[in-house]
Order: sequence, then C-alpha cells, then structure tokens
Amino acid sequence: MRYIILNNKERELLENINKTTCIIPFWNEGQRLYNVLDEVVKTKNIAEIICVDDASEIDNSLEIHQKYPRVKLIRLDRNVGKTDAIREGLKYAQNKLILLLDADLRNLNHKEIEAANDAIQQNLEVDMVILRRINAVFLVRMDRRDILFTGERILKKRDLEEILRGSVKGWQLESAINTWMYDRKKEVYWVPQSGINTHKQVKWGFFIGIKNDIKTFSDMVLATGLINYLKQILFFARNQFKKTEIKTHKSLQIKPKPVSSFKSVTIRVENKISTKLCL
Repeated sequence: MRYIILNNKERELLENINKTTCIIPFWNEGQRLYNVLDEVVKTKNIAEIICVDDASEIDNSLEIHQKYPRVKLIRLDRNVGKTDAIREGLKYAQNKLILLLDADLRNLNHKEIEAANDAIQQNLEVDMVILRRINAVFLVRMDRRDILFTGERILKKRDLEEILRGSVKGWQLESAINTWMYDRKKEVYWVPQSGINTHKQVKWGFFIGIKNDIKTFSDMVLATGLINYLKQILFFARNQFKKTEIKTHKSLQIKPKPVSSFKSVTIRVENKISTKLCL
C-alpha cells in the first residue's frame, strides 16, 4: 500500500470532511463515566460528544453539564439496553463518522483515540477502526475477544444506520457490526488502546455480574451465528492499521466551513422512547 504524506492544510481539510461524533451509552456508571469523559474531551479530533443515559437510577444530568459543557446528554425515561441507547444517540449525531465508546473503561488514553480517529479520518478506504484492548487478560485475547467484542470502534454513520435498521438488540451490536463488515468485505483494521473495561462483577456483584457476562456472550454469538463467529476469530480484522496509505480527497480544494462552537441544548422527545436532551 502507498503512503502519501499530508501537509497540515490537507489534514485539516480531511478532518473537516470526515468529522467524528462520539456516542457513549451508560447506565449507573457514575465516576467511571467521568473518567472516560476526562479523556474524550481532551481528544482533539472529536467534533461532537453525545452521552446517552439509559435511565440510570440517579440523574446526574446537571453535574455532567457542569463538568463537561461540550457534552450533549440524552436521558431516556426507561431502560432499553445498550443497542437501543445507541440508536437514540445516533438520531442526534451531526457527523459522518461515529466513535462508539463504553462508559466503564479504565486507563483510557486520549492520544490513542486521536490516533484511531486519524486512521479513518485521513484514509478514505478504511471502513472501520477497532480500538483493540491490548491489556485484556490472556483468556480474552486467546479467542480475539479483545478485538471482536470490544465496544470501542469508529465507523461511518451511514453504515451504522444500516446495521441498526436490522433487528439488533441488547448486547448484540458489536457482533452485528462485525458480521455486516465481514460479509461485505469491508476494510477493517485495529489499533492498540490501553483501556480495559470494568468487570460486571465489580459493578453489580458476583452473581449478577456472571449472569450478565453469560448474557453478553450469548447475545453476541447469537447475533453472528457460531460458524460465522469462528470465521471471524480466524479471519476478521487481522491487520493492525499502520500509516501505510493515506489518500487525498477530491474535495480538498474546497474551503472548509468553520467548526461550530459547542453549546448545551435540552430537547424532550415524547415518543416510543421518551428522551430528554439535557442542556
């Protein structure tokens, strides 16, 4: 693959063409969410941050907006699960690329997020970048769950919208995305990241955590099918993204529009899922 060096002006133009919205669904995460947002707000190439509160028991809307005025916060009035929470957040996303992040990550590094964003913002042939959990335990890395099951990934908004038009629910989203990308022979790479998730047993207690771990795994395998899951272990997203090919965009001669400043907004949607987009 060819590698084309972009100058600063070309980099800026591409980033304006391919801006990224970060969507973070959460439920009862408290300080863990704040630890994630502390890194996300420092990430230079994220244009928009949307947090979706999946009906947490404690409403921290005011505190979140005081701490992170850039964040658009959507609060659902009932718990709908991770996939539907992302569906709701996607309705408000303004940009062509979507970064999905889990809200319970530890040791997240904004520089690693920036590198992943650069990989897809500046390379028009890349369809998805997965942030591989390189510090995951051996049993997770052994069957490549550090790549296949990680919630941290960047993909094109139009692709995610198409995937979510299907009957994806619960914890099926990552597997549904993998299957969609694999079946269509999309260009998918991984980049290293230091973040690791907080175990469900720590958050919810031993027995409830084990129960939800089993549910998560079964949801993901069900979304893919056992045969396809085994194929993905062997063949999907095998390559690490390295700066091997960066192509210029036809629109590079167009003067980019200035990035609009962030502001807090409150919107209530009385629908199937009642939401509050908090200011």
